[in-house]
Amino acid sequence: MACCSICLGQMRHWLQQIPAAMVVLRDGSMQRERTGDTGGRGGTRTAPLPCREDVLNLIGPAASGTVRDPHGDQHGQRPIIDTLGSWTKLVCEERRLNGPAHWTEQALAGWLIPQLGFATTHTWVADLHRELFDMACAIRSATRTAIRTEALSRPCPRCEDLLLQRTDHDLYIRCTGCGTAFTQNELNDDAPRQLESINPAA
Repeated sequence: MACCSICLGQMRHWLQQIPAAMVVLRDGSMQRERTGDTGGRGGTRTAPLPCREDVLNLIGPAASGTVRDPHGDQHGQRPIIDTLGSWTKLVCEERRLNGPAHWTEQALAGWLIPQLGFATTHTWVADLHRELFDMACAIRSATRTAIRTEALSRPCPRCEDLLLQRTDHDLYIRCTGCGTAFTQNELNDDAPRQLESINPAA
């Protein structure tokens, strides 16, 4: 499966966000888990965690070997360092490279970014995209950050409907009507034609 430029841009963005995300996540891990907290005298059978479990899952260490779960009791998101580390190892094996000097989330993400071009030439790039997407979603959930989408007040150059939308971190502006994706430069180049259609020459 080939990887399109849109997916490549998404993966690059998700990896570029890792350093800032780690700052927020490490601070968030110190917040007390509020599950079961009623704010009153009521209690639960289990004491709340002194930190957030969802964040600990993300910033926790990775297992050194293959993790087996015969009883199906493992849950929660894989640690970020495990997700990035497994793909780093694969690229290192296939390209016969040494990987980053330091095995941290930030170093792994920075090392993987220039390897994305190589990844797009392999069938497993779809799995890479899916795992990075899952990781990015888990990070957004834990850090309480949202992706905003805004409507543009100009018609689509292709179908001419007012259905263009811009989404945070997306390299393209998309029409929800015809499904066409445009770069900002393409929309800028089309602006004179749009203006002419609104104000035709006398």
